[in-house]
Amino acid sequence: MPEPMNSWRTLLLRIGDKCTEYGGSVDYREHIDTCYSVLLRELEHSRDDIIELLLQCAEQLPHKIPFYGVLAGLINLENEDFAKEIVANTLTKFQDAIEEGSCDSIRVSMRFLTCLMCSNVISPNSIIEIFETLLSSAATTVDEESGNPCWQARADFYISCILSCLPWGGAELNEQVPDEFERVMIGVQSYLSIRRHSHDILFSVFDTGGDSALDRKDFLEDLWDRIQVLSHNGWKADSVPRPYLPFEAQLVAGKAYTLSPINCPHQSAVSPMRSTISIEREKHEAELKYPRRLQRLNIFPSNKVEDMQPIDRFVVEEYVLDVLLFFNGCRKECATYLVGLPVPFRYEYLMAETIFSQLLLLPQAPFKSMYYTLVIIDLCKALPGAFPAVVAGAVRALFEKIADLDMECRTRLILWFSHHLANFQYIWPWEEWAYVKYLPKWAPQRVFVQEILQREIRLCYWDKIKQSIENAPALEELLPPKGGPCFIYSIDNDQEGGKGHKLSAELKSMVRSRKTTREIILWMEENLIPVHGNKFAAEVVIQTLLDIGSKSFTHLITVLERYGLVFSKLSANVDMQVLVINEVTSYWKNNTQMIAIAIDRMMGYRLISNLAIVSWVFSEANVNQFHLSDRPWEILRNAINKTYNRISDLRKEIRSLENGILLAVETSVKAQKEYEAAELKLEIVDGQPVQAERPGRLKRLKGYADRAKYEENSIRESLEAKEALLIRALEENKELFISLYKSFKFVLTERLPSFSPDGKLPNLRCSQMDFMTVDLEKPPKMDVDHENGNNSIVSDGERAANAYNIGEIEQWCLTTLGHVKAISRQYSTEIWPHVEVLDAEVFNIEIHPLFRKAVYDGLGRSIT
Repeated sequence: MPEPMNSWRTLLLRIGDKCTEYGGSVDYREHIDTCYSVLLRELEHSRDDIIELLLQCAEQLPHKIPFYGVLAGLINLENEDFAKEIVANTLTKFQDAIEEGSCDSIRVSMRFLTCLMCSNVISPNSIIEIFETLLSSAATTVDEESGNPCWQARADFYISCILSCLPWGGAELNEQVPDEFERVMIGVQSYLSIRRHSHDILFSVFDTGGDSALDRKDFLEDLWDRIQVLSHNGWKADSVPRPYLPFEAQLVAGKAYTLSPINCPHQSAVSPMRSTISIEREKHEAELKYPRRLQRLNIFPSNKVEDMQPIDRFVVEEYVLDVLLFFNGCRKECATYLVGLPVPFRYEYLMAETIFSQLLLLPQAPFKSMYYTLVIIDLCKALPGAFPAVVAGAVRALFEKIADLDMECRTRLILWFSHHLANFQYIWPWEEWAYVKYLPKWAPQRVFVQEILQREIRLCYWDKIKQSIENAPALEELLPPKGGPCFIYSIDNDQEGGKGHKLSAELKSMVRSRKTTREIILWMEENLIPVHGNKFAAEVVIQTLLDIGSKSFTHLITVLERYGLVFSKLSANVDMQVLVINEVTSYWKNNTQMIAIAIDRMMGYRLISNLAIVSWVFSEANVNQFHLSDRPWEILRNAINKTYNRISDLRKEIRSLENGILLAVETSVKAQKEYEAAELKLEIVDGQPVQAERPGRLKRLKGYADRAKYEENSIRESLEAKEALLIRALEENKELFISLYKSFKFVLTERLPSFSPDGKLPNLRCSQMDFMTVDLEKPPKMDVDHENGNNSIVSDGERAANAYNIGEIEQWCLTTLGHVKAISRQYSTEIWPHVEVLDAEVFNIEIHPLFRKAVYDGLGRSIT
C-alpha cells in the first residue's frame, strides 16, 4: 500500500521546501516541528529506515543539511542511541572518504558534522580536532623536507573543506570555543603563507596570452578573503539558514558526543633521486584526483550580478554545484531544487554563471554536456520571465570574449548553443551578429557563428536554418552548401571521358547481382588496378560503394561491413589509407557529419588507422583550414577518442577478467575439494574398506571439478589475450601521439614568428592585420545602438572593423596552439607515460618556445 503524501519519508525529503506537504509555507520552524513529531511517532517502528533516509538526505540534499542537523538534535533529546548512530555512521563514512580520496563525500560529511555541532549533537572541540588534523596533514604535505609538495592539491582541498564549513558553523565555534577556533584560523593563515600560489594556467577558460593569471588570487586565497569578510560581519551569512536558533533552548539540554580521531593518508617524501618528470607526473595525478570544483567565469558585468556578500556568492555556488552533482540524471528534480534554494535573495545571474562554469570546466566537465543543456532548458521553462534573458546575456558575453576562450571550451559552447537553439525553434536575434559576415574568414566570431549554423543543420535541415536567419540575410554566406553527396560518376558528371563511369557502373552491377567480396576483389586485381593504378582504383571503388551506402547511416554501415575486405585491399598502407579518406571527404564534401561518421566507422572496423587520419589532417589542404573550420579538428578528436576508448575498454575488460579469475579459482578449489573428500570417504563392508560414495555422484563431482578448472583456464587465456591487445593498443597510442606532436611541430615551425635572442616570447595578439582584408563589397546593414540609451547609427562594416585586428597567420598560430594545449590537457593521462620519449624526439632544443609552452600548459608541466 502506498504511503500517504504526508508520510515521514515525504516530510523528510521536502523539509525546507515551499510545497504542499507543508501547506506551501516557508516557515522553517513549522516544517521542523511537523517533521519531528511525525518522525518521533514512527521511530519505534521504522528506526533503521529513518536513520538510513536521514543520512541519505544529508548526503544528497546538502543544501538542506542544517534542517537535518536540527532534526537529529531534537530526536537526540528523546533517543540518544538514535543520534549516536547518526554520528557514528557519518564519521565512518567521513573516514572512508578520506582514505579513498572521495572529495564530494569528504566535503558533505564535514558540513553535516558541523551542522550537528550547531544542534548540540557533537561537541565543538571534536570539530576543532577534525580541523586541526586536516591542517596538520596539509602543512606536512607542503613541507619541502618532510612532506611531498607534489600533493599540494590534496592539502589545498583539505584547507578548502575547513573554510567551506565556516559559513555553517563559524559563529558557534567562535562563541563556544573561541581560543581553539582562533588557533585554527591562525593555522590556516600559516598554511597559506607556505603553500605555492596556484597559477591555474592549465584550467584557465580564458587565455589572453598575458601573465595576468600569475597575479590573480587563486581559489583558496579568494575563499580565505571571503571568510575574512565573513568573520568581520560576525559570521552571519544570509545564504545559510540557521533553523536551530528557535530551538536553542531545547537543544542545549541534549548530549553532545565526542568524535573518535580521524586519520589522513600520508604521502612519502620526495626522494632527491627522483627525476623532474616523475615529480611533475605525480603532481599532475594529484591534481586530477583532487580537482578544482569551480572555475569562476565572471561573465556578467558587476551591475548585472545580484548584490550579495562575498561569502554568499560562494555558498550559492556550493548549493548549485551540489544540486547538479546529486541530481545528475534527474533533470526535472534538478531544476526544481535549483529554483528553490534556501536563500532570501535573487540569484539567477549567479546560477547561470555557475552552470556555465561547469559546462566549460577544465580539464573536463563533471558530466556530459547534454545534462547541462537539459538543465538550462528546464530552468528557462521554470523561470520564463527571468532565466531566458539571463542565458541570452551569458551567450552574448561569451561571444564578445570568444577570441580569448580556450579552444576546447569554444567547441563545448558551440555544441551546447546549437542544441539549446534546437529546443527553442532555432530562434535567436541573428541580426545582432550579422556584422561577422564582414569580418575576415578567420575571425573567431565569424567562425563561431559559422560552426553554430553548421551544427544546427545537423540537427534539422538546411531550409529551416536558412529561414531562421531571414532577419540577417548576410549570414546566409556562412551556411554550408546545400546538397547531398558529390558522386563524381553521376549522370551529370562525365569526367575521364566516361572511363570511370563504365567501371563504376560495372561495379554497381556486380553489387546488385550479389557478387561475393572475393569476386569483386578479383575483378579489381585483374581489370582495375593493373590497368588504371591504385589511385584511380580507389577513386572508382570508394566513390561507388559510398554511393551505394549513401541513403542512410544504416546503408553506410552495411556497405562497410559487407565489403570491408574490399576497403582493406585498397588501404594496405598509410598512404593508401589517406587516399581512401580523401575519397570519403570528396564524396561527402558538403556534409561534415557524414565525413566524421564514415571515417569513425572505418577506423572502428580497422580499415584505416589513426596514423593515416593524422597524416590526412596534416595534409596541406586541411592545415590551411585549421583556423577557418572545425572539420579537421573534429576528425582528429574522433580518432584520438577512438584510440583512447579502445584502451579504456580493454582495461575494464581486464579488470573484469581478473575478478572473474578470482571467482573461478575459488569455485575450482571448492569443487576439487568436494570431489577429493568424496573420493576419500570410505566405509567398511565385510571387513574391507570400500568407496562410500556412489559412482554416479563421484562422476558428477569429478565433472564439476573438471568444468570449473576448464573455465578457470579459459578465463586465464582470455585475460592473456586481452593483455596482449592492451600492450598493442598502448604501443599504437604511443605512436599516435609521437606522430601527432611531430606533425604539430612541423606545421608550427613553418608559421610561428621568430623570437628575440633574449628569449622573450612573441605576442601573437598584438599583430595588426591588413584592414583591406575586410570584405565590404556589399552595402553594410545599419544597426541602431541602444546600449547606452542613444540612437547612434553604427554600420556592420564599422563594427566589424572595430571588432577584430589580428592577421591571418597570427590567428592560424593562435588557433593551432590552442588546439595543441586542449589536446595535451584532455589526453594528459595517456600522454604522460610517453613524455620521456616525446622529450627526446619532439620537445628537444629545436622546438619553438610557443609550441613548448602550449604543450607544457596542457600537461601541467613547468617551463624552466
